[in-house]
Amino acid sequence: MAFILLLLELLMLLASASLASALWVSDAQGRFRADNLYLSSLTFALVIIFSMSALGMYQHSAKEGIRTTLIRIMPSFALGFGLLSALIAIRPEFYFGRGISSVIFALGAAGVVLTRLVVFKSAESALLEARVIFIGSGALARECIDLAGSKFGLHQFNVVGCVPIPGEENCVAEADLLPLGETLLVMAQKYEASEIVVTVSNRRSSFFPNRQLLECALGGVKVVDAATFFEREACQIRIDSLQPSYLIFGGGFDQSFLRASSKRIFDLLASTFITIATAPVMLVTAACIACEDGAPVFYQQERVGRNGRIFKVLKFRSMRRDAEKGGTPTWASANDPRVTRVGRLIRKLRIDELPQMLNVLRGDMSFVGPRPERAYFVEQLNAEVPYYNVRHSIKPGVTGLAQVRYQYGASVGDAIEKLQYDLYYVKNNSLFLDLLILIDTVQVVVFGKGSR
Repeated sequence: MAFILLLLELLMLLASASLASALWVSDAQGRFRADNLYLSSLTFALVIIFSMSALGMYQHSAKEGIRTTLIRIMPSFALGFGLLSALIAIRPEFYFGRGISSVIFALGAAGVVLTRLVVFKSAESALLEARVIFIGSGALARECIDLAGSKFGLHQFNVVGCVPIPGEENCVAEADLLPLGETLLVMAQKYEASEIVVTVSNRRSSFFPNRQLLECALGGVKVVDAATFFEREACQIRIDSLQPSYLIFGGGFDQSFLRASSKRIFDLLASTFITIATAPVMLVTAACIACEDGAPVFYQQERVGRNGRIFKVLKFRSMRRDAEKGGTPTWASANDPRVTRVGRLIRKLRIDELPQMLNVLRGDMSFVGPRPERAYFVEQLNAEVPYYNVRHSIKPGVTGLAQVRYQYGASVGDAIEKLQYDLYYVKNNSLFLDLLILIDTVQVVVFGKGSR
């Protein structure tokens, strides 16, 4: 649905720019050069789409109303206007003309609002709801019901109910339990369910309905397990429901030459651009750190990279020089008392991470990937958390899916929660996913939070 929305808005913006420009040519006797009409219109549409993407216009719920839409469109179009102005200063042939530009922006904004109202109202239609039945009524079923009822995106679910399995502890409301006595296929057809999600952990039990699930699959009803459901709907690979076979036979883990090459090119372009663009910010930051707490300005720390290789990550120093005077590594917390005043600000704005662009250029890190951890904690987590070492099969990143989806991590429990996002990224990493995480990172820096 998000892609449909983006495509429709791209077409609407193209139509607004092309139509207004064509009318201006016929009425204003050639004030606008018609030979640049299509190129200028395409440039306008792409810049506006980029601006809306950067400010999270494609990362929110379908419950968004007309007022919220209008409020969020204004800064997006303001950013688009600034980017277009900078582009026109370099390439004047993209300039529409003083009068026509106002008309195009007005038509474009109206078109976006109209498109969003139509799409969001359509998304509320029962025709677009996926009706789902859960097999099992335990704690995992409860979590799946909560996930299906959440509104993190435009996709909606209508939970028919749960089929209890004898011997499993019941953790769902009585109203969510479906009456027994019918086969699963008959039940799915009766309730018009399009999908069945298996949440039972013990599938070797004599009560587990293997034959009935096979009948459902053969009868055209989609059957998936809870791990697949969470991966698809929450961008997580759940540790508590994960079997080794899921990682072995589940596909993904693309580390081909094409993927490695595209990721390296993306890393070089992104890190070079950010280094150049933020050079003044880094100079001011270095001066502020030196004035408050003296040298050194930078902080180097050993971290675990791809395949367990140790490297030194480079950051602006945000803590006191004696932060670990005892010599024992300590988890950093969100409100760590060891953080300096300047450090608190640069942490909030993620400025302390900027020197890591040099780690990316050197090849120690990627721009997007699991965050690198210290060897002391890696040994602890490898011993306590299953599959933790899987995250070291690719290069660590400056930002990652866990960083834009989860709060600040400061414990083993937080590491487990983040690992579920890291495993998803390692399994499904792609250039497109890198771009989405980059957009979410912009939201984290600008608004202080990412999308769910």
